[in-house]
Amino acid sequence: MPKSDDLILFSRVVELGAFSKAADEANVTHSVVSKRIGRLEDELGVQLLYRTTRRLTLTEAGQALYEKAKLVRQMTSEAFDLVSGYGERLSGRIRLSVPTISGELLLAEAVAEFCAEHPGLSVEMSMDNRFVDVIEEGFDLVIRTGYLEDSSLIARHILDSYWVVCAAPHYIRTHGAPTEPEQLKDHNCLLYDYHTSGATEWAFNDEEGERVVRVSGSLSTDNTAALRQSALAGFGIIYVPRCLVYPDIESGALVELFEGKVAKCLGVYALYPYTRQPPLKIRLLIEHIRKRYLDLAPYFAERQGIYSSH
Repeated sequence: MPKSDDLILFSRVVELGAFSKAADEANVTHSVVSKRIGRLEDELGVQLLYRTTRRLTLTEAGQALYEKAKLVRQMTSEAFDLVSGYGERLSGRIRLSVPTISGELLLAEAVAEFCAEHPGLSVEMSMDNRFVDVIEEGFDLVIRTGYLEDSSLIARHILDSYWVVCAAPHYIRTHGAPTEPEQLKDHNCLLYDYHTSGATEWAFNDEEGERVVRVSGSLSTDNTAALRQSALAGFGIIYVPRCLVYPDIESGALVELFEGKVAKCLGVYALYPYTRQPPLKIRLLIEHIRKRYLDLAPYFAERQGIYSSH
């Protein structure tokens, strides 16, 4: 089987266009490069290059091999980059933007813990639900719920955040519990004015697929803490990420409605500017944040054994 370093050398010969240039880069002689490429051709049983005094030209087999060989080189480089510096002391500053709910629930503590583990590092964290312009505003890393379409960014999926419909027992005793989503039109629905979808359009699943129910209510806000407190006080029904009200549902302070029928689920992503490899401090912070999310996975997940529509 051909050696990976011969494949890497072959890719550089192709890209540099000359054995001599590849030899200089690898700090070996021209004859060594020639012998290694010849060995590669012998092992594969095909000619990879047409050689003339002026230029090198790829054969059809050579072109096919080059496409794979450059991937070998890239993956090898990234593998070394990934582990290089793990023993080094992290330093510098990271500008980070996170969503409000996750920021208050787990990210503030997680980031403070990360900074404590790396005393030479400082993190400037902004809590904001809007989709910030990562490049224009100079952020190194953004945690966002809902995928941001931007080719200049790399998105790493962390987990999925499921939504719930719920109300306080007092509200249900006073107004009754809706048994079908359409009945929400007769209830006071407190609206989360969230940027990714209309606050008045609540999505549900049924046997025929997803459908949207248009609701209305006395309160609309982009502040999730205010929305939760209003629901706990019995003023209406809310449609929010499960993580916001998970402890309230577990304690019985809020009652979950339409179990198995709520359709909304948004991915949580780590976003950073496109590079071949992000700096080590960014990679380590992403892994630290991801672990903290997974530690609290029940706050975001469907109820096991109840939901069947996803």
